[in-house]
Amino acid sequence: MKIRKVEIRNYKCIERFSWCPSTGINCLIGFGDSGKSTVLDAIDFCLGARRTVPFSDSDFFKLDVESPISITLTIGDLDDSLKNLDTYGLFLRSFDHVSGKVEDEPDSDLETVLTVNLTVGSDLDPVWSLQSDRASEQSVLRGLAWKDRVRLAPARIGALASYNLGWRQGSVLNKLTEEKAHSAAALANAARQARETFGADADEQLKETLRVVAETAEELGVDVGGKAHALLDAHSISFGDGSVTLHSAEGIPLRGLGVGSTRLLIAGLQRKAADKSPILLVDEVEYGLEPHRIIRFLGSLGAKDTAPPFQVFMTTHSPVVLRELSGRQLYVLRNVEGQHGAIPVGGEDDVQGTIRCYPDAFLASTVLVCEGASEAGLVRGLDLFAQSGHAPSIFACGTALVDAGGVSQVMTRALAFQKLGYRVGVFRDDDRQPPQDEEQSFVESGGVVFKWRAGEKTESELFKSLPALAVSQLLHKAVALHGSELVDSHLRSVSNNALNVGMLQEPQRLVAITNEQRGLLARASTVKNSPWFKTLTIMEEVGREIVGPHIEASDLEFKMILHGLLEWARNAR
Repeated sequence: MKIRKVEIRNYKCIERFSWCPSTGINCLIGFGDSGKSTVLDAIDFCLGARRTVPFSDSDFFKLDVESPISITLTIGDLDDSLKNLDTYGLFLRSFDHVSGKVEDEPDSDLETVLTVNLTVGSDLDPVWSLQSDRASEQSVLRGLAWKDRVRLAPARIGALASYNLGWRQGSVLNKLTEEKAHSAAALANAARQARETFGADADEQLKETLRVVAETAEELGVDVGGKAHALLDAHSISFGDGSVTLHSAEGIPLRGLGVGSTRLLIAGLQRKAADKSPILLVDEVEYGLEPHRIIRFLGSLGAKDTAPPFQVFMTTHSPVVLRELSGRQLYVLRNVEGQHGAIPVGGEDDVQGTIRCYPDAFLASTVLVCEGASEAGLVRGLDLFAQSGHAPSIFACGTALVDAGGVSQVMTRALAFQKLGYRVGVFRDDDRQPPQDEEQSFVESGGVVFKWRAGEKTESELFKSLPALAVSQLLHKAVALHGSELVDSHLRSVSNNALNVGMLQEPQRLVAITNEQRGLLARASTVKNSPWFKTLTIMEEVGREIVGPHIEASDLEFKMILHGLLEWARNAR
């Protein structure tokens, strides 16, 4: 049995949500507080084997208790018992996989489904029912039979996963086989023996206390039946089937395992019980797991299986998870004008390649695609400098940086993020341009392009726009990094020996530096195979130590470009 459609109204941060999930892995991603866990909770509460769920006013969208919470799940791949006409005939409907629509009348060309609804009104009383227009017209109300609710109830691997390491109601151990531990009589006898054994010892250990109790009771006329005894309370040592739990060979309860080991073991057991527990919910896949164990965990959930063992709904904030999953298993949760949606990332080559290279960016709300390492490093450095003056970090505001690796990939990366609903900007040089039609389409769809002036690139803008003192610092930085011999040879080469390091290091020459000399410095800094600043780390240092402190004294247009970029990045949400 599989969930074909999820519809949520007025629950927590979600006003409206509609989604047709896949039959295998469904991993919800997005920035914090976007509603990922809310979707899992909604599925759990609607389909779980519960007789009640505690709701409060805070569970209603914007605390509006007059607009009821409604969670509707359409279930397909039904077995024969759920298609029984005598039991559910009036509620059987059809689902169109192409359009994602649910038709009220059964149709031989479409899949037969049941629709389960959970509604919570202002009285906070949850009501579960099956939905169908035909039944409503006849005023027929009913829900799933309890045995069917138990069969359909999703398993959940969350923070309290150790619950599944005992033979408790609904635990995975009870789903693995039909075996039962008939422990009631044995446990009752054990409890009685424990009380008797303890009592014989306790009277001696606590005799003075018992003497005082007896004297006081006699003084007050309280009848304690003669001599008082210290015995184990029968209620405090009662046992049930849930008291049978897994232990190690040494007799140590396995609930003492680490969080990661517990979740990994339970994921493997859930797979063994997939035929009896077809739907699985997993909170924060990476919780408690090292990267290599995350991969094993996903394998247990069927992430690499051609035919998934069960339908999984999961959430994650881990780049490792994104790298391991395909784009067809990932859904970006978005809220657009009050309508939440789960946008499939998809399996196109450009998207899949972007996931592999920049998984962390998919977990942000805003993405700035930089042409190369120089641009990404400069932004990082400027951000660090701004933080020293107590400005908010662009990363804390929800912006991620992506190094596109060259102008040929800038628009490919930017468009991949944009079509998934991300707020996207591009920061590029202008000595070479991306395809004009792609950039135009990107801008028309809401993208923003930050670029240097016509024909310029980062190094030329720095040498041409910064004040003379900052140019001097750039030159000294280059010498410190690469040695005066290499820097001097570059300068002599691009100037036909008209310029050298010694000349520019003279204070009087630096104050009077010409635009032509600035241009020669820019050309020298980008000599092929040995550029001065062409790495993320170096350019980050340049941005933090040189550009940031001198930006206000720089060329106006240069300053406006960088200020505009940082302001846009800080308004990420």
